[in-house]
Amino acid sequence: MNIKKIKKNIADKKVRLGIIGLGYVGLPLAIEFAKAGIKTLGFEISGQKIQSINKGKSYIDDVPNSDVKKLSMSGKLKATLNFSELKNQNCIIVCVPTPLRKSKDPDVSYILTATKEIAKHLRKGQIIIFESTTYPGTTRELVKPLLEKKGLKAGKDFFLAFSPERVDPGNKTYTISNTPKVVGGITEKCTLVATMIYKIVANQVISVSNTETAEIVKLLENTFRAVNIAMVNEFALMCNKLNLDIWEIIQAASSKPFGFMPFYPGPGIGGHCIPLDPHYLGWKMKTLNFEPRFIELASAINSHMPEYTAHRIAELLNARKKAISASKILLIGIAYKSDITDYRESPARDVFILLKKTGALVNYHDPYIPKARINGKPYKSVKLSETTLKNHDCVAIMTHHANIDYKSIVKNSKLIFDARNALKDIKNRKIFRL
Repeated sequence: MNIKKIKKNIADKKVRLGIIGLGYVGLPLAIEFAKAGIKTLGFEISGQKIQSINKGKSYIDDVPNSDVKKLSMSGKLKATLNFSELKNQNCIIVCVPTPLRKSKDPDVSYILTATKEIAKHLRKGQIIIFESTTYPGTTRELVKPLLEKKGLKAGKDFFLAFSPERVDPGNKTYTISNTPKVVGGITEKCTLVATMIYKIVANQVISVSNTETAEIVKLLENTFRAVNIAMVNEFALMCNKLNLDIWEIIQAASSKPFGFMPFYPGPGIGGHCIPLDPHYLGWKMKTLNFEPRFIELASAINSHMPEYTAHRIAELLNARKKAISASKILLIGIAYKSDITDYRESPARDVFILLKKTGALVNYHDPYIPKARINGKPYKSVKLSETTLKNHDCVAIMTHHANIDYKSIVKNSKLIFDARNALKDIKNRKIFRL
């Protein structure tokens, strides 16, 4: 394996790059490499996604159609179902999903499937990098043996590394280029070569000592967020008991220039990272007979928030002599965070389901999600009009989208439960906050 030639090809941007998985992580990454002049081929099992890319159309909010069209027409970006093309790639980056099973155990089936496809076509000198969030040890213990089955050795015949994805959907400030990349390889040479690959698109690349360190970095980041969100969620529950305003308290505490970082309560946590990633670490530690108490406690508190939110809405309606089973409730926002179209693991969905179980008539309005499947059933976003607002007994703000007419909500709603402090600057007796 001629490492000097490999390093020169990377430096000269002559590498052919394959990315397995063209979702929220893979497609933006493919775009960045293609923009940097790297010939990039995306591998997908979705014919619809492949067709979109090859026709120059985007299906991801953060990726403009113009970028896909320009790169597709130039030949720098293509997509395929043909995994035999893996053999022609100098570098392969894996960006497949890593969900949890119902038992909250890691589901690494997508990683294993991708690894087996790579193993079929693996050749000397290839660079294999995994970005899919997983527990520490996955790359060395699961991936490496599968790739070495035919006799090639990681670090000797091919390069193997892990680099956690750090995509923040909807974030206009921090993108792939200005968010530092963390890279850890099976060997020092693996780390070096993988670092060179990412320096093509990232302003800063941080090399760590091994793949396990790189794997756990992402888990620390999101466990940190999950634990702190859980703490402030519990604080919100306590403040409700004490008849205090949690939002005012956070604002006052934030005035301290050191030793405090503000986190905010909400109806729960959503998305594909914060609700799931800590469980990967928790599962791994349990296999080592270690009880991850912070992770389990944070999960219990955060998981309870949709139930608490539904209970608060019921209490507010009951205080107005209105049974929740005979009420019409409108949820504002079904996305898991502001100004995006993603509603995976959204707490708003859980609140929707819980309120439906009480017998209430529940609708939602979300300008980013015209249609949604909730608990297996299809629903449509209702138009946010004066009539719609007046026809509902309670309007609950679940997601703080910037393009919502909040003044109209305040003017025309009978009762408002604001779970996101979207109406922080408006004082009105019919507004109640989390």
